[in-house]
Amino acid sequence: MRAPVRQGSFDDLGTPLSEVTFVVVDLETTGGSPTTDAITEVGAVKLRGGACLGTFGTLVNPGRAIPPTITVLTGITEAMVVRAPRIEGVLASLVEFVGDAVVVGHNVRFDVGFLQAALERAGRPPLDNATLDTVALARRLLRDEVPDCRLGTLAERLRLAHRPSHRALDDALATADLLHLLLERAGSLGVTGLDDLRSLPSMAGHPEAAKLRLTDRLPRRPGIYLFRDRAGRVLYVGKATNLRSRVRSYFSTDERRKVGALLRETARVDHKVCPSTLEASVLEARLIRTLTPPYNSVGTRWSRRPYLKLTLDEAWPRLSVVRSVRPDGGLYLGPLGSTAVARTVAEAVESVVPLRRCTQPVRATPSRTAPCAAAQLGVATCPCAGGADAERYAEHVRRAAAGLTDRPELLLDPLRERMEALARDERFEEAALARDRLAALSGALRRRQRVGRLTATPRLVVQVDGGEWAELRHGVLWRMWGDRGAPARRVEMPPEDLPRPGEPVSRELDDELACVASWLDRHAASVRLELSDVPLSSPLPRLDDYRPLRPPRRPARGRD
Repeated sequence: MRAPVRQGSFDDLGTPLSEVTFVVVDLETTGGSPTTDAITEVGAVKLRGGACLGTFGTLVNPGRAIPPTITVLTGITEAMVVRAPRIEGVLASLVEFVGDAVVVGHNVRFDVGFLQAALERAGRPPLDNATLDTVALARRLLRDEVPDCRLGTLAERLRLAHRPSHRALDDALATADLLHLLLERAGSLGVTGLDDLRSLPSMAGHPEAAKLRLTDRLPRRPGIYLFRDRAGRVLYVGKATNLRSRVRSYFSTDERRKVGALLRETARVDHKVCPSTLEASVLEARLIRTLTPPYNSVGTRWSRRPYLKLTLDEAWPRLSVVRSVRPDGGLYLGPLGSTAVARTVAEAVESVVPLRRCTQPVRATPSRTAPCAAAQLGVATCPCAGGADAERYAEHVRRAAAGLTDRPELLLDPLRERMEALARDERFEEAALARDRLAALSGALRRRQRVGRLTATPRLVVQVDGGEWAELRHGVLWRMWGDRGAPARRVEMPPEDLPRPGEPVSRELDDELACVASWLDRHAASVRLELSDVPLSSPLPRLDDYRPLRPPRRPARGRD
C-alpha cells in the first residue's frame, strides 16, 4: 500500500532543511507482504538540525509464528515477543511520535506500506506525511563511491557511527547517520529546501545537473523565468506558480527532446516575481511576442495566424482564408491557430450553407462553359455558369453571417445532427470528419465569444488570487495595486493599441486576451468583481466542446 502524498504549501516546501523535522522509521516483519505478514519490531529516530530529538523502539507481538529464516536474520524469537504489545497498542504512540515530520526510510515504501496496512486494520486514518527514501538519494549521490546501496555496505564504506544489525532501532540510527551525510552532499547541488531534496533523486543524474546551481536564487513564488545563453540571448520564456520548483523540474521530470538542447545552451536563468498568476501569464505572453525565443514553439507563430473572412464586400460573398484584417466590410473570424484550422472551419460552414467556392471574379457573362466541381456535386451555389438566384443566395449569406456571430446554432446544430446520423449508420470515418469540423467551428466561435466579452468592456476591476486588484481595459491587463488607496502600478510592456469592441482581435493581442479570458473562467468562483462599465453576461448560448476525449497523460516522474 502506498502512502498518500501530503501536499505542502510553498512555505512548507521552502523551509530550510536545518529546520525540517525528520523521523527515520525502520520495521522488522515476519515477511515481505503488508497484507499477509506482520510487524515484529518498530524503531524510530526523530531529527532536526543535525540533532537527535528522541528515539522510539519496541518489540511487537505479531500474533503469529515467526518463520525460522526471519529469526536467523533478525535474531527475534517468538519467546522475545510473546509478552510484547500487539501493533494496535503501539500505533497511537508511534503516530504521536512521528507527528507531521517527514518520514524517512531506507526503502521507505516497505516500512510505510506495513504501517499503512496496520493503521487500516486498526481503523485508524492513514499517514499523510511526506516521505523521503535514502536508497534513492544514495544511488544519486554516492553511486560512484560504493559497490551497492545496501544499508550495511553504506555504513561500512562511509564509516557511519551506527551499524545496522537487522534490529529496528539499530537500523533506524544507521539510516539517520546516512541521512545527515546525504544532506551534506546534497548541499553542493543547491539543495536548500524539502522540495529540492525530494526531487533530487531524479535530478542528480541529469547530464546537465551541474547547472542546477543556476536555480539557487530562484524564489518559491509566482512569476516568469527566462533561460539565456552565454551572449545573453533569451532562449525560452515560461511562467510558474513556483519559480524554483518549475525551473528545477527541467532537470528531472521534463522529458521533451528540446529540453536537453535548451539546457546545454543555457548559461543564466533570470526571473521576475509577479504578485499573481494572472500577471505572470500576461507578462509571459508579452515577452514571447516581443522576444520570439527560439525554444518557445507556442506563442511565437502568432504573426502567421490567419483569419476566416466572409467577403461581404462583393456581389456573391464566399469564405476566404486571409492573413490580415482590412476595413472592407467583410466579416472576419479569428485569428485561428493555423491555415489548416481555418480551412476546416470553412469546410464546416460550407457543409451547412452552400456558399460559392469559386475563386474567379463573378462577371455578368459567365466565363466558364460548365459549373465548377462543387456546383456540379450540388454542394455549392455558384454563379460561375449562370442560373443562380441572387436573392436566394443572399439568404445563404445571411444565414452564414448570423451563424458566425450571434446565432451559432444555425451552423452547429446541423453539423451535430449530421455527425450523430452518420454514427448511427456506422459510417464512422465520415462521422469523425463531421466531428472534426464541428469541433473546429465550435472552438473558433467559443474563443470569439470569450474574448469578445472582454474587448467590449472598457474598464473592469477584479481582485485576483485573493490579493492584488487588477484593472483590465478592453481585456488588456493594465494596472495592479495591493490595497484600495495604494498607488497603482502599470503592468510591464503594455500594448500600443487597445482592442476595439466589435472588431476582430489583432494577432498581436490574441494570446494575451485568451490567457486573461481563461484565467477569469478558471477562477470565476473566487474572483471578486469590483467594477465593470458594462454587464459581463452574454446573450449568446454556451457552446460545447466537441473535441474527442484523449486518454489521460501519465504523470511525469518525480513531480509532486
